Amino acid sequence: MSTTVITPDADESCAYCGSRIFGHDPVCVRDCNDDCGSPAYFCNYACLSIYIDENQLTAGDACEWVHE
Repeated sequence: MSTTVITPDADESCAYCGSRIFGHDPVCVRDCNDDCGSPAYFCNYACLSIYIDENQLTAGDACEWVHE
């Protein structure tokens, strides 16, 4: 699986809060289970985390480990 690395525009906004990403600590994510589509940009990990929680993107994934 390969992707092309492209620097986003200087005025790219956060997918969650709408702030300019380069005014913060930007994070880029792709859904590579769905053909590595267009990237989504978040201004920081907090916005990414809230976006994941609000959209229930962890349901059915291995984001929680239970020791047996």
